[in-house]
Amino acid sequence: MSVQRRQLLQILSYAFGSSVIRFRNQSAIAAQNPAQPASPAPPAKAAAKHELGGTEKEKVTGIGGLFFRAHDPGALGRWYQEHLGIPLTPTGNDAPVWQQEAGPTVLTPFPETSKYFGDPSKVWMVNFRVRDLDKMVAQLRKAKIEVNDPQSYPGIGRFARLHDPEGNPIELWQPA
Repeated sequence: MSVQRRQLLQILSYAFGSSVIRFRNQSAIAAQNPAQPASPAPPAKAAAKHELGGTEKEKVTGIGGLFFRAHDPGALGRWYQEHLGIPLTPTGNDAPVWQQEAGPTVLTPFPETSKYFGDPSKVWMVNFRVRDLDKMVAQLRKAKIEVNDPQSYPGIGRFARLHDPEGNPIELWQPA
């Protein structure tokens, strides 16, 4: 592995967690061995568990919600719904709930002194997967929302940054 690639993988591992790197390596192995059939997905019950020290431990299966404080929750919720297409938590049985598409998700704690989120008073950042980053960026810019130019990371994908109306950092990710 070249030094430059190793450094990129170290940076991405630090920034996004090692699961992105594992996901990438698994994809690369599959691409190098196309004649081998892909292993079938494990049953849902088995997928929810992993072994640790010889005993099976239950694990979560995904993110069930993202909850955070806001100065104006109603206005901020409407902004997420209008510009990112995320419906708010239903208030009745007939209202739709946001259904995510399957795909990779990483969880990475950062040091308190990290500058990765921008404003040091912000303690979280959400990363949303998108199908077409260019279309999403154009749509947001048309709505007069400032979005950084997309950055590409070979084998990982493309990323663009913006902030919601209350200054919370958002990262958009189009996986490779």
